[in-house]
Amino acid sequence: MSESIHVAVGIIVNPAGEILLAQRADHRDQGGLWEFPGGKVEAGETVAQALARELLEEVGITVSHSEPLIRIPHDYADRTVVLEVHEVRAFSGEPRGREGQPVRWVAPEQLSDVAMPAANRPIVNAVRLPAECLITPPLDSDEQWLSVLKKSLHQGVRLVQLRLKELAAERVDALTRKALALCHAHDCRVLLNADPQQFAHLPVDGFHLPAGALSRYPARPVAEGRWLSASIHNRAELVQAARLGVDLGFVAPVQATATHPDATPLGWAGFKELAAAAPFPVYALGGMQRHDVTLARQYGGQGIAGIRLFVEGED
Repeated sequence: MSESIHVAVGIIVNPAGEILLAQRADHRDQGGLWEFPGGKVEAGETVAQALARELLEEVGITVSHSEPLIRIPHDYADRTVVLEVHEVRAFSGEPRGREGQPVRWVAPEQLSDVAMPAANRPIVNAVRLPAECLITPPLDSDEQWLSVLKKSLHQGVRLVQLRLKELAAERVDALTRKALALCHAHDCRVLLNADPQQFAHLPVDGFHLPAGALSRYPARPVAEGRWLSASIHNRAELVQAARLGVDLGFVAPVQATATHPDATPLGWAGFKELAAAAPFPVYALGGMQRHDVTLARQYGGQGIAGIRLFVEGED
């Protein structure tokens, strides 16, 4: 049986919303790159205890409280390394490199421009993504559809997946451009659930792939710099999504829904299992209510997603 190593990683956030990074020493593997502080969880320690110890030793802060953000497994031939990432907002002391390493504060939107180990990419994505995502409802009329979008944006939604299935390409183009104008005015990212190649000309922030489309692509169909998400219902689809290098996933259905009454819910136990195996952030979808964000985080998710969640109160 291969060895399992757990590493506690701290996303230290200051009052300005900036993230603390530390630079790896030149003589270490991947020396000179920047990383989130942390270290190995020792026998008998919880992740929170290990993180508090490591952050005091490395950057001289005392952690009052931390919250799980994401759990990322990395499988190697002889061992499995699991990054247990916690967000730290409650701490005392001024961070400094106690081992001589440079430290710096970086705005979340600038993290993707910093030279970091490849293993940190999913962490950067989790830091940049919100805890809630709107999936737009079926289209009754343009006015109704845009009204739902406006109401959701006013409620604080900052990530939207546009579902415009069965519409002609011209209508998809026109509605997407209207949605982009609304969303970008509220600093909200937009994922388009459509063929990335057919609609590559649209200035969306990324694309979403239905589960059935994952096997069609031999490689990632979206250039780096644009988000790529995928629908996931089981372990096989999770493997396909990871093969394509998706940045985030939507795991469904977690609970029973009126829109898919014949689908067998995964339950929170099933969601937890898939989230633990995902090398990228995942959202819980199906039967969600807004207070389920806490549960989703508890079971390893980024947060929740829903179609009617932000207007009617329940997906």
